[in-house]
Amino acid sequence: MSARFLRAPLTWVVVVVLAAGSALALWWFQPWKLVTDTEVAETLSAVEPTTPAVPDASATAAAGVALVSHGDFVTHEHDTSGTARVVRLPDGRHRLELVGLATSNGPDLRVWLTDQPVRQGTAGWRVFDDGRWVELGRLKGNRGDQGYDIPADVDLTGLTSVSIWCKRFAVSFGAAPLGPAA
Repeated sequence: MSARFLRAPLTWVVVVVLAAGSALALWWFQPWKLVTDTEVAETLSAVEPTTPAVPDASATAAAGVALVSHGDFVTHEHDTSGTARVVRLPDGRHRLELVGLATSNGPDLRVWLTDQPVRQGTAGWRVFDDGRWVELGRLKGNRGDQGYDIPADVDLTGLTSVSIWCKRFAVSFGAAPLGPAA
């Protein structure tokens, strides 16, 4: 009876469908990323603690790196901690820096600047694609220090938060509100 079962075309169709479905599920969910970490140790800007806002570009270059805004990450879908900060470089460009980031790895993680408020818990999981957002790139690693250049044409006005956004599942792993530098 078992030899006849293995020769039946329907058996092979079921085997092929199950194998293809399993391969697709592994590719889609990438479960191994839940137990692997990618550590990044980029050199971050040395921020002058009390650099005043300088409207003149030549004065900005002389002033050094200025802290524009910052905030601490809160957990959403996955435990997330660390600090996000926007700095203005001496040449006037802006850069987002993630300091001491610690979160879970994921299949399609991106770094977004958004206009949405950061909410605690599950209320904040899916809000960041509701309004204005700017993708700065793929998350370089789920652990450590890393920086992302903010394109010159991005108006930072109203972009008040950073989200580690899982694009595949449309959910925030964690987010940080960006408050003004003290």
